[in-house]
Amino acid sequence: MPPGTHIQSAVSPMLVRLAGERATGALLRDQGTLYLTDGRVVHAESPVAPGMDVLLTAGGRLPRGGWEEAVDRAGTRREVGRYLVDSGRLHNGELEIAHLGALFDAAFFALAPGSGPTRFRYGVAHWMGPVRPVSATAVERETVRRRELLDHVWPYAAVDTAPLVAREPAPGQTVTRRQRALLALADGVRTPVAIAWALGRPAFHTLLDVRRLAAAGLVETPDDPVPTAPATLPPWVATVSGDPDITLLRRLRDALEASL
Repeated sequence: MPPGTHIQSAVSPMLVRLAGERATGALLRDQGTLYLTDGRVVHAESPVAPGMDVLLTAGGRLPRGGWEEAVDRAGTRREVGRYLVDSGRLHNGELEIAHLGALFDAAFFALAPGSGPTRFRYGVAHWMGPVRPVSATAVERETVRRRELLDHVWPYAAVDTAPLVAREPAPGQTVTRRQRALLALADGVRTPVAIAWALGRPAFHTLLDVRRLAAAGLVETPDDPVPTAPATLPPWVATVSGDPDITLLRRLRDALEASL
C-alpha cells in the first residue's frame, strides 16, 4: 500500500494510518496484537485464539517436540516459519495455510469492538518471521465479514461467552461429526473458546459452529439482556420488548420439547 493511501475503516483507524505510513512494529490491544512490516500485517496473536502451535499440533500434523525444536533453534533469528519448511516438518503451502488461519483468527478478536486502547510499538518483530504478509485492507475486510456472518447465523452474542450446555437433538435431526465433537465437550463448564483450545480449532470457526448449533436448538441459549421497559408498562411487556418474536419462539420450542 503506497504512502498516503486512504482507507475507509469501521474497524481500526490506527491500523489504516500505520498501513499508510508503511510502519513496522506491533499494534497492541487488550484482546491481541497485530505485527506489521512495511505497513502489512505479517502476524497476529490473541489470548482468545489458539495459535499456530495449537492448530498444528492438536490435529497431529506436527509433533509438539517438532514445534518446540523450531522455536528453540530459530526463534531468536525470527525464522521459525522458515525452519519448519527447511527442516521438512511442513511443506511451504501447509505453513502458509496454517499461518493465515491463525492470523485472521487472532485479528478478529484483537480488532473486536471494546478491545481497549490501541498502542503501537515501533520496530517490534515477531519470532515467527515472514511467511505471507497480508494487507491491512484484507484484514479489516475479513474481520467485518466474520462479524456479519456470526450475526446472520444467530444474532445473540451471549452464547459466545457462556458455558456451553448441549441439548438432545430432535427426532430425525442430523448432527455432523464436527458438531458431535464440539457437543461432546459442552459440559456446562467450558465456554466456546475453551472448547476451541481443547479441539485445536480456530476460535472464530468454533464460535460460528456454536451459533449454528444455537440456531438449530442443539445448545442452551442464554438470554441477552432485555432493555428495561418504562415503569408504566406491566411486567410481562418488559419480558418481550427486546425481540418478542424470538422470545416467543424460544418459549414455544421449549414447551414443545418438554411435551415430547
